[in-house]
Amino acid sequence: MNNKKFITMGFLSVTLSLSVALSTSLFAKESLTAKQKQESSRLEALAKFTKVLSIVQQYDVDKVTLQELIDKALKGMMENLDAHSNYLTAKDYKRLEVQTNGEFGGLGITVGMKDGALTVISPIDGTPASKAGLKAGDIILKINDKSTISMTIDEAVSLMRGKVGTPIDLTIVRQGESKPLSVHIVRGIIKIESVHAKTIGKDILYIRVASFDKKVVAGVTKAIKKHRATTKGIILDLRNNPGGLLDQAVGTVDLFVNHGTIVSQKGRRKVETKVYDAHAGNTITNVPLVVLVNGGSASASEIVSGSLQDHKRAVLVGEKTFGKGSVQVVLPITKTEAIKLTIARYYLPSGRTIQAVGVTPDIKVLPGELKTFKNEFAIKEADLKEHLKKELAKVDGKKPSAKEDKKDKKDIITPKMLDKDLQLKEGVDIIKALIITKG
Repeated sequence: MNNKKFITMGFLSVTLSLSVALSTSLFAKESLTAKQKQESSRLEALAKFTKVLSIVQQYDVDKVTLQELIDKALKGMMENLDAHSNYLTAKDYKRLEVQTNGEFGGLGITVGMKDGALTVISPIDGTPASKAGLKAGDIILKINDKSTISMTIDEAVSLMRGKVGTPIDLTIVRQGESKPLSVHIVRGIIKIESVHAKTIGKDILYIRVASFDKKVVAGVTKAIKKHRATTKGIILDLRNNPGGLLDQAVGTVDLFVNHGTIVSQKGRRKVETKVYDAHAGNTITNVPLVVLVNGGSASASEIVSGSLQDHKRAVLVGEKTFGKGSVQVVLPITKTEAIKLTIARYYLPSGRTIQAVGVTPDIKVLPGELKTFKNEFAIKEADLKEHLKKELAKVDGKKPSAKEDKKDKKDIITPKMLDKDLQLKEGVDIIKALIITKG
């Protein structure tokens, strides 16, 4: 009886082993078939591509070399991925190196694709484009006499860049205008002063960040420390800021936020997925903060404004931002050629994306001026108390000299200046309210 049990158990064991082996073999066969199918599909796609190249080279009305066809194919493939990916020929790659490392002549605008149209993200402060009156949101129809339809960003940039002192004409469409406008600009050397600091009244610090270059965190830190004794509130102006370096955006937020996620970056591969956190040791102020944004605020400036908004550290004032929240890298493919490829997207602390969505301000304020008038017929108590003028003069103290007044105005924003900038004026009013409520 025991022997029978042993034989039966042995038989079951062998059967089970054979079953497992057979299942493993079938799984391997299925897996191998899937791999073979994938490889077969890949080879078919490459064969189709080669066949098309051969047919075009043989029958096209113009004689085109194989190298030219390959370049065109690569260019078309990259451009069809997204608006920011591109194939860089040797000429394009060299232009990019000049832009990154050298001094070049240009207009001083950042452009992007919005709804398929070449759009001005923002003019940079003090550049030829800014002085000529270009505005964020302007759609560029023509560069000189060349239409921008189907033109890539890199092609447009290469046309607008040129020798310092040479002219260029842009045909633009602007919201609110009934017909296209022609803008004449003379190219200049583009030099960007990224951080400007001024005071408003006795206790408000105004910091303008034009773009996020490598000196922004140092510049903002210096401005805050210089006015630390008198500052009760800060206005951070990121309007028409086209972005820049990620580490500077993260570092700027870190000056105001002492814990939590600042921004995360998510790609298809693990190596492109990163989280950037705030550190208490880098925070230098906790005074009330207002951030000004508009349609020209893009990329890094959207990370800063959106992150501060998610942390409830700042009140955002102005208009909805541009909506560029993707990460590009330049990957060399030969010694002289490269591809610019989108590898990830940015996400704010709340998990929301910036890409194609932008950041919506807490308080929407359109640009404009405050229209004021003086009532010549109004009479106040001071007008009736002529005998108190001398006493009032004693209380007020001496009147500042013209020299002192001139020196002060260079670094201050006057009430008259505020009346000409409705968004800034609204920001100042909000900061004053926050100072009062927070003591």
